[in-house]
Amino acid sequence: MSIRAEHLNHIYGEGTAFEQYALKDVSFEIEDGQFIGLIGHTGSGKSTLIQHLNGLLRASSGAIYYNGENIYQDGYDMKALRSKVGLVFQYPEHQLFEVDVFSDVCFGPKNQGLSKEEVEERAREALTQVGLDEKLWQQSPFELSGGQKRRVAIAGVLAMHPEVLILDEPTAGLDPKGRDEILDEISALHRDRHMTIILVSHSMEDIARYADRIMVMNHGEKMFDAPPKEVFRHYKELEAIGLAAPQITYIVHGLKEHGVPIADDITTVAEARDAILQLLGKDKKS
Repeated sequence: MSIRAEHLNHIYGEGTAFEQYALKDVSFEIEDGQFIGLIGHTGSGKSTLIQHLNGLLRASSGAIYYNGENIYQDGYDMKALRSKVGLVFQYPEHQLFEVDVFSDVCFGPKNQGLSKEEVEERAREALTQVGLDEKLWQQSPFELSGGQKRRVAIAGVLAMHPEVLILDEPTAGLDPKGRDEILDEISALHRDRHMTIILVSHSMEDIARYADRIMVMNHGEKMFDAPPKEVFRHYKELEAIGLAAPQITYIVHGLKEHGVPIADDITTVAEARDAILQLLGKDKKS
């Protein structure tokens, strides 16, 4: 188990007339190697929550444990925590500040005290992993496209060899091709390096396709925490809080309402395709 939160509360304006809960009694465990999808409407507490997981924000009360250690205990090494729990913000400009791409990716491992040779090797490895063309490595990161900036920001975190990678809307504003490329690369990291992934996204299709568990936040509280098929069974409740299920879920339920004997827990296009082909195959045999 890598991360455990116990009765986490975060209050903005605490002790004032404008006191407001951003997180309210949130508890969960994330085991090593899980791919977590984190969803919720704007203002639900998603971004506040993920900034607690590597110590950028401190809870008003409650505790967070990383590999069994309470990160709020006196003397805890927050710098080491942020090397192990990497966070990529929604707007990559917040994490880019060096004169060229390669130097930017070198920044994190350099601050870990590694040798120049190891720093540069990690930077090359990370930039290759995120699929950024080597011709761009000497350019200013601010001259790149939005998708390229996101790749650099992700590479900068990967170069520190984190155990947990948290991504806040990493595909926002990208075209479908760019979105799929980045998510496929993230999925490969999860598969090949057994890395724990926490993905914040508004795309239910992406969450259903990649995550093996979904946490739903609503007004600072954890509303659901279960595998995608279980969470999206509650699509009407999700709609009531401004969310939805993947589009294929509605199509499948529509088919079922018209008498088609198809499973009602399908959440991806691939699952729907296989189920329909199976039904067509049965029809042909009969």
